[in-house]
This record gives sequence, structure tokens and C-alpha cells, in this order.
Amino acid sequence: MNLHTPICDRFGIEVPIVQTGMGWVAGARLVSATANAGALGILASATMTFEQLTRAIGEVKARTDRPFGVNLRADAEDADARVELLIREQVMVASFALAPSERQIKTLKDAGVCVVPSIGARRHAEKVAAWGVDAVIVQGGEGGGHTGPVATTLLLPQVVDAVDIPVIAAGGFFDGRGLVAALAYGAAGVAMGTRFLLTQESTVPDAVKRYYLERTVADTVVTSKIDGVPHRVLRTDFVDELDHASSVTAIPRAIRNAFAFKKLSATSWRGMLREGRALKAESNLKWSQVVLAANTPMLLRAGLVEGRLDAGVLSSGQVAGVIDDLPTVAELIARIMSEAQETLKRLSELQ
Repeated sequence: MNLHTPICDRFGIEVPIVQTGMGWVAGARLVSATANAGALGILASATMTFEQLTRAIGEVKARTDRPFGVNLRADAEDADARVELLIREQVMVASFALAPSERQIKTLKDAGVCVVPSIGARRHAEKVAAWGVDAVIVQGGEGGGHTGPVATTLLLPQVVDAVDIPVIAAGGFFDGRGLVAALAYGAAGVAMGTRFLLTQESTVPDAVKRYYLERTVADTVVTSKIDGVPHRVLRTDFVDELDHASSVTAIPRAIRNAFAFKKLSATSWRGMLREGRALKAESNLKWSQVVLAANTPMLLRAGLVEGRLDAGVLSSGQVAGVIDDLPTVAELIARIMSEAQETLKRLSELQ
């Protein structure tokens, strides 16, 4: 009945649950609540300036004395400075959406910071495992945001069999039954985004949360029209409009959003070009797709911060269709662990 797994020891947490670093959502309030409940909360730094990240880390540390993580962009203009910040502040975990470099991994690990990239394919897991990362988050196609075509139930066992480091399952998890299923596949825990977005500590506007709760499992769509790569979001009239837009309207919109995000993030044009080149190389994109990628931060901000369904997008896993409440983070984690124990007890009684 013991649900203490290798990531509990490695990250210094009590339960094998990770709250993912969702841009514009995973701020200090949500992360500290997750940490205080015994799980691993991860700050989303890609949508923060360096100064905002510094303040957010300080706010989390003021709210909790438990371990937490920070999600980084390996290709960011100030990535090295952010790595040094995590080391200086003794942050427990550095997570990455795109694979960090071997140099970044070594720098972090030499300082005692655990490195945990997210991956969507077996070959990517094998690559970063060979570089020495501490664990990987494996997201199947059910997950929200950037996602791949392979379902979690197929991708997860592939990766578990391919690497000898802890594997954290993501994509389609929201309750204790899912946690037990992931452990049965060989995972060391689960990571959840949409389920944590729909909690009381999430800063997403209440009207947007209600919109999520009203959706069914058929109300998400995977589109490449937002930023050039497959992205799972809630279906809205605006998303349908984007999906049918031509490059004549899409590219100018992306350029306008690039200007807006540049101003908001204080990123230089040189830095944005550098990030674009890295994204192009990492994801094998065309330059037109790289330009579209400038859409993402501002479209997400419009939806998740400003609450605009008419001009923003809402990243979402398919689990939005089976979630019907807004618990506190503490209530959510306690419920998941109770459900997991009940599931294990039921399985142990089978003859």
C-alpha cells in the first residue's frame, strides 16, 4: 500500500504527484499550495521576466519551506542567468519543455539541482537520459498544450522500458485510479496540468474555469495554426477561426503578438531571433512556423489571464471533460491519494 516512489526521495516530496509549469498559470500561489500539500509544484518561468522570476521564487519560499521546481526554456536569451538563479536560490528541480543542453544539465546537477525535461517520444527520453538527467516527464497525446500523436498508454510503457531513470507520466491523469494505473505501467508518479489549473489556488479567471468545467472530452482540438506545431486547446469560436485562417491573416497577427511579447518579456530582438533559431533546429520547423510560434504566449495570456474567449486560447488536456469541481490543492491531493489507496485495496482483494 506504500505509494512512496523514487521521485519522493529524489525531490524531497511526500506524494508522487507533480504540478506542471503551465505558462501564465503556475505562479507562486499555486506552486506553494502544491508544495505545502506534499507534491512538487513547478513555477512557469517562460512567461516571466528575470526579475519576475526572482520575485516569484522569493514569494514561494516565503509561503513554504518545502521543495519546488522551476520550468526553464533552454533556448532563452538569459537561460544561463536563470540557471544560476536556481542554483543560488537552492531550487530543488529544474524542468524543461525543450531538451536542455548537456552543459546546462551538468551545471545544474553539479550544484545539486535535479533536471527533469518533458518529452513526447521514446528517442527523446533516451537522448536526455544518456546526458544524465534525473527523471523525465512523459506526456501522451491526451495532454494539453504542445502534444504528440501517441497516447499515454502506449508511450509510457515504451519509455519505461527504454530508460533506467524515474519516469513521470503526464497526459490524461486527474484522480487516484490514474495514479495507480501509471505506477502499474512502471512510472514513478504522475504530472498534471489541467487538473491543477482547475483548483481554487489557480489564478485563472473564474469565468474561464467555469468554461472549462462545462466542456466534454470531445471539446478539445489539436491544431497547428496557433504556433506551427500540434497544440491541444479547448475548442472556441476563436480557435475555429484560427484553424481556418490563411497565412495572409495568421502571419501578421503573429508578428503583432511577437512585438507585444517582446515588450512584455523585455527580450531583445537578438534574443528572440536566437530563440527562434533554436526552436527551428529543435523541432525541425519552417521559418513561417517559427513566426507563428510568437503567437503562443500572447494568445495564452489573453485566454488564461485576461479571460478573453474571443481573442485568446486555452490550453487543455482532454481530462477537462471529466473534471466537475474546483477543490483546493490540498483537498485535491488528499483525495487522489485516498482514491489510490482504495484502488490498491480493491485490487489486493481480487482472487
